[in-house]
Amino acid sequence: MTDFRQDKAIYLQMADRICDGILSGEYRPGDRIPSVRELAVFLGVNANTVVKSYELLSRQGIIQTRRGMGYYVTEDAMAKILDDRRTRFLEETLPEVFRQMQLLGIPAETLTEKREEWLRSLRTD
Repeated sequence: MTDFRQDKAIYLQMADRICDGILSGEYRPGDRIPSVRELAVFLGVNANTVVKSYELLSRQGIIQTRRGMGYYVTEDAMAKILDDRRTRFLEETLPEVFRQMQLLGIPAETLTEKREEWLRSLRTD
């Protein structure tokens, strides 16, 4: 069983995890993803929750169903996920970071310094 956050619907978290698997290379274009039953048992959730998650991913063009065979990653899933996540980051996450910086009195230079520290840490890993 997997722990889910309380602030976001489980089916959305499941969809995010499938997308994470695609971005990380765990699932490649054309790969079969776990069946509804397999994923429901593995995560300890109701099968209807998995269906809801898969329907969302299917509407987004990230997975497709093959009748009698299961669910498969689409050829352009990676591009669609990256586009969606970049948009959400730029339109939702980043403005919230800037808002918090303003509320807390954190100067923009601090963000630049933190970014430089992070880049240096990548080079040393």
